Amino acid sequence: MAAHDAWRRELETERAMKDEFMGRHAESPFVAGRVPFHPLRYYPIDRDYRVRAVLERRPVPEEAYLRTNRDNQAVMRYLGDLVFELHGRSLRLRLYHAGEGVGTSVFVPFRDRTSGSESYGPGRYVTLELTESDVYDLDFNRAFNPYCAYTDEYECGFPPVENDLPVEVRAGEAVWAADRNPRTPSSVHLARRGRPPAPAAPVSAGAKGGRGRPRPRARRTGPRPPRARGRGRGSSPSRRRGRAPSRSAGRSAG
Repeated sequence: MAAHDAWRRELETERAMKDEFMGRHAESPFVAGRVPFHPLRYYPIDRDYRVRAVLERRPVPEEAYLRTNRDNQAVMRYLGDLVFELHGRSLRLRLYHAGEGVGTSVFVPFRDRTSGSESYGPGRYVTLELTESDVYDLDFNRAFNPYCAYTDEYECGFPPVENDLPVEVRAGEAVWAADRNPRTPSSVHLARRGRPPAPAAPVSAGAKGGRGRPRPRARRTGPRPPRARGRGRGSSPSRRRGRAPSRSAGRSAG
C-alpha cells in the first residue's frame, strides 16, 4: 500500500509540474504558440492501467516511418514489440527510438477505443527508458498528448495501424479541447486539404466505469527526454517547424 501511495503521489506531482511548465515555460506549446492555456485534463489515476510488459526485440532494429500531421514522414527506429495483458487480453505495441539526442529514451505511440472522443483522436504516447532486461513498467496513467493536440505550430508522428488497441484505455491524459479533437489521423489530413473532418463525440468528466468520461515549425517528431525543469514525465515528442527530420533517427538504438 505504501508503494502504491508513493506512485500515486508521484503521478500527481508530475501532473502539477507539467501544468506549471505548460502555462509558463518558453518551450511550452501554449507559450510558444500564444495559445490560451487551461489545465490539462486527465483520467482518474487507476493502477489497473499499470502493467508489466516484455519487449520482443527484432533481430536487427528496422528503419520505420510514422506519418505526421503535416503529411510528412517521421523517421524512427522500430526496436520490437511490447507484449502485455490489459483487461484480460493479450496485446502488443510497437516500440520506437527517435534517434540522436534522446539517449535511451524510447516511446510507444498508440490509439485505443477512446481515441477521437474522450482522448486525442490521432493518438497518444508513452515514453520509457530502455532496460537490459527488456521488462518494462508500462504505465498508461502516464500517457500524454503530442503538442499538435494543442496547436498547429508543431508536427508530430501518428501511431501506425499496428498500434491501434482494441480496448479502451481510460488512463493518462484526456483530450484537451473538444474543438481540437479530430477523430482519426486521416481527419487531420482531410482538414488540411480543406475537407471538414467528421465531428468528434462530446467529452465530459466522470467517475470510473462511466461511459462519458474524458477521460511545426518542425519536421523531426520523435520524443525528447523530459529534462526541462518543471516538465516531469510526459513531455511532448513534438517539434516546431524549422529543421528537416534526420534520416538516421534511431540508428544507435537497440
